[in-house]
Amino acid sequence: MIASPICEMLGIKYPIFQGGMAWIADGKLAAAVSEGGGLGIISAMNANAEYLKGQIEAARRLTDKPFGVNIMLMSPYADEVAEIAAEERVAVVTTGAGNPSKYMERWISAGIKVIPVVASVAMAKRVEKYGAAAVIAEGEESGGHIGELTTMAIVPQVRDAVQIPVIAAGGIADGRGVAASFMLGACGVQLGTRFLVAEECSVHRNYKEMILKAGDISTVTTGRRFGGNTCRSIKNNFTRNFIKEEYAPEATPESVANLGIGALRKAAVEGDIQDGCFLAGQIAGLVSREQPAAEIIKEIFEEAEKLLKEAPLWVK
Repeated sequence: MIASPICEMLGIKYPIFQGGMAWIADGKLAAAVSEGGGLGIISAMNANAEYLKGQIEAARRLTDKPFGVNIMLMSPYADEVAEIAAEERVAVVTTGAGNPSKYMERWISAGIKVIPVVASVAMAKRVEKYGAAAVIAEGEESGGHIGELTTMAIVPQVRDAVQIPVIAAGGIADGRGVAASFMLGACGVQLGTRFLVAEECSVHRNYKEMILKAGDISTVTTGRRFGGNTCRSIKNNFTRNFIKEEYAPEATPESVANLGIGALRKAAVEGDIQDGCFLAGQIAGLVSREQPAAEIIKEIFEEAEKLLKEAPLWVK
């Protein structure tokens, strides 16, 4: 069985995290992933402390295994959800969309392992300095907010730059991606898009169908013109209109930032195929069926183990 330092650190069976997907990664999904041997993650998204506390309680009713919380640092409720995570003493906090250093001392003092998502070597080194237990090096193949580097490029560079464990994210959906991640120097992986079609995922049925029907060129990035808010999602009427308005001569960073407000909720909760923003990674074309979360994890690691055992076939 594949094991790594991240398994011992967090008390999990498989070195796999479920991504903290806004409007999607709730207590039910997180508990299912943790019960399956991975690390489930609850998304605090743009919600307040009351919402997050409720989801933590929901997860604890369903599992006694470790799970984490993802905090989006640009949220207007970041301060209060950061405090709730500390008070509830969740096993792990992952972070995105910003620098978590202002909260890290509080989390670490509460016994929480802080594992930020990073899109550059500089950020990885910074959070290591502030006491991060590990980092998630995320390539631009991922769904949602992304940086500029690919997974193939960022993982080995972050691995060389820090002493803490590195988790690979972006463009991983099966055992091949896991095996490749280990060869790049990662000791674990984070998956988002694959878990969108977990049976325990409560996202709208239309969202799941968008993933299951996706092909290799079904995603597109928006928000690149002015930088800082680049997202990858499935092509639809929303993305076409977004790009048209983004590159209009009169567009400004502020007007572009406002284009996506409420669009993810329309996709995840309402299933609005036309005007919803269906965040998904480039790997969506490899996701072909709905399965229980535990089955997804087991299948991925059985495939990865087989591939890694066959590695000597290629070395003479």
